[in-house]
Amino acid sequence: MDAFTAGLLQRIRATESDLSRARDEGDDFLVEVEQGELDDLHRLAAEHGVEVGASGV
Repeated sequence: MDAFTAGLLQRIRATESDLSRARDEGDDFLVEVEQGELDDLHRLAAEHGVEVGASGV
């Protein structure tokens, strides 16, 4: 696995964790921000052929 792929997958994991925490805390604004970031990361992964597991990374 190259550095780009490893870094991207690590960012996805971190963002998923942040999104979960925001949901648990009931922070609707942060949920929207983190969901947008996660969507962007998934789009970037798809554009570069990086497979992200169906249930996360």
